Amino acid sequence: MEGESYDVIICGTGLTECMLSGLLSVDGLKVLHIDRNDYYGAACASLNLEQLYKQFGEGTAPPAELGRPRDYNIDMIPKFLISQGKMVKILLHTDVTRYLEFKSVDGSYVWRDKKVYKVPATEREALGSSLMGLFEKKRFKDFLEFATQFDVANPKTLKGVDPKKTNARDCLKPYNLDKGTVDFVGHAMALFTDESWLDQPCLEFLQRVKLYADSLSMAVYQYEGRSPYLYPLYGLGDLPQAFARLAAIYGGTYMLQRPVDEILFEDGKAVGVKSQGEVAKCKAVICDPSYVPTKVKKVGQAVRCICILDHPIPSTDNSESCQIIIPAPQIKRANDIYLFCVSSAHQVAPKGKYIAIVSTTVETKEPHKELEAGLQLLGPIIKKFYSVNDLFEPVNDSKAEQLFISKSYDAQSHFESVSEDVMRIYKEFTGKDVDLTPKKTEEGAGK
Repeated sequence: MEGESYDVIICGTGLTECMLSGLLSVDGLKVLHIDRNDYYGAACASLNLEQLYKQFGEGTAPPAELGRPRDYNIDMIPKFLISQGKMVKILLHTDVTRYLEFKSVDGSYVWRDKKVYKVPATEREALGSSLMGLFEKKRFKDFLEFATQFDVANPKTLKGVDPKKTNARDCLKPYNLDKGTVDFVGHAMALFTDESWLDQPCLEFLQRVKLYADSLSMAVYQYEGRSPYLYPLYGLGDLPQAFARLAAIYGGTYMLQRPVDEILFEDGKAVGVKSQGEVAKCKAVICDPSYVPTKVKKVGQAVRCICILDHPIPSTDNSESCQIIIPAPQIKRANDIYLFCVSSAHQVAPKGKYIAIVSTTVETKEPHKELEAGLQLLGPIIKKFYSVNDLFEPVNDSKAEQLFISKSYDAQSHFESVSEDVMRIYKEFTGKDVDLTPKKTEEGAGK
């Protein structure tokens, strides 16, 4: 490290940083990746049961009835992948999928009128679903046909809607959908976290609904799934490691268990890092908020509760994995509540055990109580682990300082916001968009 010069030094091995390390290494840049921890993943690591008990300061060993600790891979920040989303496209473009194996998530559910309903995955499911009445299903079908065929470049598909001026509320009016259906479409399909989407131009709303529909079709066709979501075997902890392997193939250098004492600046620009008395020079630095606390601002908090169960979540048709979204308007909140559940089907828990994680954005001074609506849906809980994490965003002039800072991981149970943050930093740093077209890595590339 001492005296070496790099195109970029990346501090922290969270998923955002590891994805950027892989992308930039593939681009041919000389990358040094350094982290204070002795494991990959940082805040979004996956832990076995002993590590989890230690992380939360339990002070005792896990009880034997929970099974072997090494059979657990529990995500600290759980998220599913949307099968046609940006994260999957980045995985395919970089060929990181060669290091990972994915399995579909059994079901996507929504909480409406104090009941859990499956979001229909097929036309047959839709016809038999009690989520909507018969006439409402017809109205919803008409809207869905419009949203999935909507094409800005084809005026015939617009039906009088100006995607940059017509807000989502007005876009939905012709279909006369009831309030519960609007909540379901906006939060369980378009995956908005609050109600602000209704008064925004409808282009993003329609794009999100189309993404959900396309992802559902792909997951059903390719993975024989019943939801648009995918999840890697052995947990999300393998994702940062997969990008680290990719970076290493293309010449990236990794140093774990190496604290960053200082990020060095000259004339207001980041020019290197100092670690354990040694200095490495660079043209730019990428890091997570924990490395530069004076250059970020707190924008909120996320509260999560990791729960160990010995049964599937009730009302989910005995699903071994699922997501349940509680739309904010249904419980008079400003932000949605997310339930995430995985099990031995994805090799993250021993047979007969389930990992359920409930999360939301904090709105009060009693964050644990804000999860109650979600926790009540889980049935008996063997063990709970609560966490409250501050959320940070950069406030610096990244281009002027050549210091590019990632955002904290939000409470959402999917990866789209993480992917967007990766794409933001990549464009700020390189001046170009991330290539999302799939490609195969040639044998021996980067060697």
